[in-house]
Amino acid sequence: MNNTMSMKKMERITSIIKFLILLIFGVVLMAPFIWMVSVGFDRTANISMPFPPRLIPEEPSKFNYGIVFENGRLIKSYINSTIVTVSSVILGVSASLLAGYAFSKGKFKGKKILFIVVLCTLMIPMEPRLIPLYTLFNKMNLLNTYYPLVLPSIISGMLIFLCKQFFDQLPDTLREAAQIDGAGEFKIFFRVYLPLAGPIAATMVILAFIWSWNDFMWPLVVLNDLELQTVPLYLASFSLENGSSLGGLTMALATVSILPIIILYLFLQRYIIQSIALSGVKGE
Repeated sequence: MNNTMSMKKMERITSIIKFLILLIFGVVLMAPFIWMVSVGFDRTANISMPFPPRLIPEEPSKFNYGIVFENGRLIKSYINSTIVTVSSVILGVSASLLAGYAFSKGKFKGKKILFIVVLCTLMIPMEPRLIPLYTLFNKMNLLNTYYPLVLPSIISGMLIFLCKQFFDQLPDTLREAAQIDGAGEFKIFFRVYLPLAGPIAATMVILAFIWSWNDFMWPLVVLNDLELQTVPLYLASFSLENGSSLGGLTMALATVSILPIIILYLFLQRYIIQSIALSGVKGE
């Protein structure tokens, strides 16, 4: 009896220690974000950044955020980023779901080799691809348009890999039963497997959204027109021009720029947990 009570006490102490460690790491990770939001509410930060940094402004004010939401260029960059991001997410997630299903349940020659090629693309960073992609879109006269920002994101090795791993967890008997009923491959995918792919689809939506919304280098290369600037480009240009003199306004702008990602994550976070549990690699 005493041994049982001791074991329970030790488990409780261990759980408390783990919780405190995770809490400390969480606070450390959140501190820069909280400071950024706080400086956005500090009107005096436009004159000089507060030092040492403080988490609560001495005189909180909505002045900076009011100016940010009235900024016409920010609104235009939000519209541009929304068009690019939504298009990239819809096309990229749809293509990845189809490709993942094909690599998981399909039977065709060269499937393993083709999948290895897809995985190899994960080892190629964006930098070596900049010049070939730029040359391609330049010859197609598509620079300074939305197309260079959307088309390359349709094929994503990481998303295809995640989809394949998820569909591998689903039984093949579902496909066989549908084939017995006379269903074709597309009907099997859309009627049987796609309704079960909600968790992985939600995870891919968040990943694709973050990649597209935060993309800076590629839009910087292919866009020269200020009217087509995305949010990261506008934030960078504003910071270079005014960051040192308008610290509070810059921080408010940075906070507003990441709001869509936070909102999307809050809506879809439960699906991420499900997909992590269901799409992990099987142990042998």
